[in-house]
Amino acid sequence: MGNIHPLASVSPDAVIAEDCQIGPFCVVESGVEIGPGCILESHVVVKTGTRLGAHNHIHEGAVLGARPQHLRHPGPWGGVVIGSHNVIREHVTIHRALEPGTQTTVGDHNFLMVNVHVAHDCQVGSHVIMANNVMLGGHVLVEDAAYLGGAAAVHQHCRIGAVAMVGGQAHVNKDVPPFVIVDGLSSLVVGLNLIGLRRRGFSSEQIRRLKEAYRLIFCSQLPWEQMLEELQRQFPEQPTVHFHHFLRQTSRGILNQRRVPRTTTIKLPQPAETPATQTQRKAG
Repeated sequence: MGNIHPLASVSPDAVIAEDCQIGPFCVVESGVEIGPGCILESHVVVKTGTRLGAHNHIHEGAVLGARPQHLRHPGPWGGVVIGSHNVIREHVTIHRALEPGTQTTVGDHNFLMVNVHVAHDCQVGSHVIMANNVMLGGHVLVEDAAYLGGAAAVHQHCRIGAVAMVGGQAHVNKDVPPFVIVDGLSSLVVGLNLIGLRRRGFSSEQIRRLKEAYRLIFCSQLPWEQMLEELQRQFPEQPTVHFHHFLRQTSRGILNQRRVPRTTTIKLPQPAETPATQTQRKAG
């Protein structure tokens, strides 16, 4: 076993790499696997059925592998699988999958900030950032490199596409297509995540093609099936083809684009004309 504080409670049946660090008042139950280089700060709870890869840093009060919050499913349950190089901050909760043999999964190089909740059967990719108090309902899919702002709430069975950015306090009740921004105030799509795309190394040509595909999806006003056919025909290359793959699989529909209201012109009051200005106007 690794470097375990004497005030930690660690089951002898847990499999823990030699160089792990487990702080005081942690609880590690039987049937847990913790890979090399992991650090568990104080008061971390890792429950039966949880597997962690290498070099994860779990901060105070996090609970990994708790039973799913589901009134009609008393168990037995599935497990939790967490990849490598994740930072999981204070009081994050990640719950087990509902069915035996299934997993709630979190990939690699993710950053889950304070109080994030990942419900049963969620599938979180890699390089995902979730800010404080993000809540994922059951069976949510979050693709790679997505960003979810603080207190964003995602309804069960929804999907968040790759490199999408969801604003803080957004209410996501439909799928968020890849590469777009969702405004936190309106919970509607407001354009492509251009900064995120550039940071992820997308070329100018790739971004140009994504803009064209975005306009087809949100601005063409084509019927859904016809739009998907045109999307597949016009944009067969990566990364734009991912739009078609993602939208074709939606079961809840996608969030709408926010419409900009027409500009309203307000006529300002005009000063009354004097006899002198009337004469000048007639002379002109």
